[in-house]
Amino acid sequence: MTHNQPKLACLALAFAFATPLAAQAQTPDVVRLGNLKFAHYGAVSYMKEACGKYNLKVEERMFAKGPDIMPAIVAGEIDIAALASDGAISGRANGVPIYTVAGFAKGGARIVAGIDTGIKSIADLKGKKVGVTRGGAHELLLYAELEKAGLSWSDKPGKDVQIVFLAFADLNQALAAKQIDAMNQSEPQSSQAINKKFGVEIMKPYTTKMGEPVRLLVMTEKMYGEKKDVAQRLMKCFVETTALFNSDPNLAEKYVRESMFKGQITSQDFRDAMDNADYTYDVTLEHIDVTTDFMQKYGVGRMQKPPKAAEWVKLDLLQKAKTELKVK
Repeated sequence: MTHNQPKLACLALAFAFATPLAAQAQTPDVVRLGNLKFAHYGAVSYMKEACGKYNLKVEERMFAKGPDIMPAIVAGEIDIAALASDGAISGRANGVPIYTVAGFAKGGARIVAGIDTGIKSIADLKGKKVGVTRGGAHELLLYAELEKAGLSWSDKPGKDVQIVFLAFADLNQALAAKQIDAMNQSEPQSSQAINKKFGVEIMKPYTTKMGEPVRLLVMTEKMYGEKKDVAQRLMKCFVETTALFNSDPNLAEKYVRESMFKGQITSQDFRDAMDNADYTYDVTLEHIDVTTDFMQKYGVGRMQKPPKAAEWVKLDLLQKAKTELKVK
């Protein structure tokens, strides 16, 4: 053995031990995202494409509606989720361990009537069947507008308006088949109904104290409390993808149309949808409290104990991410 061989052996041994540690350092942290298939949820969905630079692997799971995500969070299967504010509020009220960490979209609702129904206003819904998805912001928005117009409602006959509960995916088909006279639908489905000429807009239901509904990004208490570094990196990625979608609408359209909807919506559908929605970061405690009050008033969400926003809204991660990225 030459005098260099022991040194080489030591170097080889050191490399053997160092390599797994180096590889381990590069292993991304996995974050499990619960999301919904709507145009204005696109920037959240895009995190799975963009978060690698923050050493994160975002695994996305799509749900039919926001409240469906809550059992998955309780079961420990989801770390962060995008959903309407009422779904998050209801979950928190019933013991789901989540914090609101950001808003991610606002708007995205439209009351649409069948093209040949003659319905032109909320008042014209008297004596009609109106479809909506149970347990979502759209149910809440519909009731608020009906009350403002002085109309009563029930899912049973006998009131001014008969409510028909359907999944978002089934509302357009029901309107086209004339099984319902009108619907409060999300985007891009409501724009699609209008562009396919079986629906006509009655209104965007933002005229009550709720205003435009804000969709919430929620995080489990466990992730927020025990994985603060991962949570902060994720929030930075979220702010970055949202800023990107706002600055590059062509990228936003391409991703939503091709990756989320697999070519099932047109360019016009997407653009009309985003004329009625915005990608955002922010939410106020006041908006969440107003939404909570409306839910309690209309019996949406079946809350055991309505939560106050100050108890479960944590915007520190968002503010830090916005400051670091110089985003207003």
